[in-house]
Amino acid sequence: MIDRNGKYSAISLITHGLRKSEWPRAWRAHDLRKSYDVVVIGGGVHGLATAYYLAKNHGITNVAVLDKGYLGGGGSGRNTAILRSNYLTPEGVRFYDRSLELYRHLAADLNFNVMFSRRGHLTLAHNDGSLRTMRWRAEVNKLQGIDSQVIDPAQVKELVPHLDTSDETRYPILGALYHPPGGIIRHDAVVWGYARAADRLGVHLHQKTEVTGIDVVNERVTGVRTNRGAISAPIVVNCTAGWSTLISDMAGVRTPVQTFPLQAAVTEPVRPFLHAVVVSGTLHVYVSQTDRGELVFGASVDPFQSYSMRGSLEFVEGLAAHVLELMPGLSQMRLLRQWAGLCDMTPDYSPIMGTTPVEGFYLDVGWGTYGFKAGPVSGESMAQAIATRSTPEIISAFGLDRFAEGELVGEKGAAAVGH
Repeated sequence: MIDRNGKYSAISLITHGLRKSEWPRAWRAHDLRKSYDVVVIGGGVHGLATAYYLAKNHGITNVAVLDKGYLGGGGSGRNTAILRSNYLTPEGVRFYDRSLELYRHLAADLNFNVMFSRRGHLTLAHNDGSLRTMRWRAEVNKLQGIDSQVIDPAQVKELVPHLDTSDETRYPILGALYHPPGGIIRHDAVVWGYARAADRLGVHLHQKTEVTGIDVVNERVTGVRTNRGAISAPIVVNCTAGWSTLISDMAGVRTPVQTFPLQAAVTEPVRPFLHAVVVSGTLHVYVSQTDRGELVFGASVDPFQSYSMRGSLEFVEGLAAHVLELMPGLSQMRLLRQWAGLCDMTPDYSPIMGTTPVEGFYLDVGWGTYGFKAGPVSGESMAQAIATRSTPEIISAFGLDRFAEGELVGEKGAAAVGH
């Protein structure tokens, strides 16, 4: 039976499974309307969160989310789902900390288990320059009220016993920036949770609906064209990753974004032993362990622009060498699979959010390797910007015009391989 909150009881779940009954759809399929108040392009965490908060916080429910594939099939389904807020600039720290706060309460908000797990986040320093950067970041974090501190090798070893903290290694660990609130989450559960919640509030979710053009009249957006027909809409939001420049070009808006592949890999499952997220910017590697016991590895973006999402042997070889520099005891573990996603990089490693010279056309793009962390706060702030026709303070530093005005928000020291 289903209780009054719409949840299945344990007995009803077992009974339903044994009967091999058809499960109800998590969200509905709709015919494409000829007009919507808001069209969101991109069915990942950013697009779905924007639609959800438009409906929940502002009562705007005549919203369509369009995705050329399936929901969560882009960057949201290809990332390593690490969460943190220990960035380098005050603007970045405040922004990502709000997102982390929303993530902590997301399961209750969406009535969906997103499997958030607070693990602690360690950014290792292997030389004096890195250690100075860690101290710099720690002070910026503390000024913003963020729990972040530099710890010594003995404390690192206590948190992660499998790390080689001796001084005989090629890359000795001199210390680390320790961020206790950091952790991991189930990325597909976040997508499903936002999709189901947005659907229940009346938002239309359209999969396999590719945008082929954006209509602009007198510097004002009037609608979009898709492979399923045209839609009239006074507001269009670009929440895509990988193809964000292509969508922006359709509206006549140029953005300083370059697209690079980012590869990752996962091992066979083993008994849980890694209880923190470990990152090394010097070695260009990061690792965490899932609740199922797999180790998830990633690195920096590939050194060339491409739309390819295929893994490479070169990546695996480099990854294995760097991981074993940190934890030699993993030498017998087997990789199960590898994959790649697309990252839109801006010159200052910060996103582009808000209005554009085309009235009614909004951007939520340029997230590089850290877009999933910002999903909730991006959706919340973009919904506020659309509903109030004003730019929220929390994203005011991320406007497109900052590149022309020279007011960059330099996050490279915390975002290049910051995961």
